[in-house]
Amino acid sequence: MDYNGFDALRKKAAQMPQKVIAVAAAHDEEVIVTVAEAYKKGIADFILVGDEKRIAELAQKNEVKFDFTVIDERDEKEAALKAAELVRTGKADVLMKGLLNSSVFLKAVLDENRGLKTGKLLSHLAAFEIPACAKLAFHTDGGMNTFPNLESKKQIIANALAALNKLGIVEPKVAVLAANELVSEKMPSTVDAAALVAAVQRGELPSCSIEGPMAMDVALSKEAAEHKGIASKISGEVDLFVMPNIEAGNMVGKTLLYAAGAKMAGVILGGAKPVVMTSRAENAEGKLNSILLASLVS
Repeated sequence: MDYNGFDALRKKAAQMPQKVIAVAAAHDEEVIVTVAEAYKKGIADFILVGDEKRIAELAQKNEVKFDFTVIDERDEKEAALKAAELVRTGKADVLMKGLLNSSVFLKAVLDENRGLKTGKLLSHLAAFEIPACAKLAFHTDGGMNTFPNLESKKQIIANALAALNKLGIVEPKVAVLAANELVSEKMPSTVDAAALVAAVQRGELPSCSIEGPMAMDVALSKEAAEHKGIASKISGEVDLFVMPNIEAGNMVGKTLLYAAGAKMAGVILGGAKPVVMTSRAENAEGKLNSILLASLVS
């Protein structure tokens, strides 16, 4: 199943039971406006954990009306733990970061007693709606792990494939990216890419159609593959782009957003449930898309 954009994801979400998102430290103006809009659009319901008085003031200021459950907690550490515990105990389906430090939030996610720790590696999955592309492009990991080794890359791919399967994308087409298609010890990303392809062939990772090492031009364009004399079964039709490291993923993602007019959603995988941790620089639409993606893969 392919999705031509976030509207297609919204249509899928409309056919499914509404998910509940627990927001840690929800006393933030952007959060209040975003969750109210998400609820209005039928994307999700919410439980807000934070300063109840401040939440009410922000709602009044922005003329926002909602009927969410609010749990009064002013301490950011405890707010994060309480929100994580709501997800851990099944009272919510997704955890979302509000107005608190990212390290405090992630500590709550990984808390042994109240968090979402599973023993799996946490990784980031981004979805991009790109004007020049016919379907959503998923990228991993451009936002969580800095320079993952081979074993970490296996977990990153496994996390992403599980999420894509939940979206109904069966046998995803996966490109393990590098600067070129030749395996060379001088370029470790190419060695890892070949090893990841072999791991899928041995059944060590979930089923997918994977190729690598593969340069970005070949991944995006059948014409580029043909011009290079590369016989690829997935060129021009890739679902999942596996980045060699966070620097590559970060650069590609921001180039798409700021130079190519792309729209983005992001979710953290590997916990017991998905986690939304958007940047404050992300616009309202991006935050809504992230809530939507997390709800669908929960």
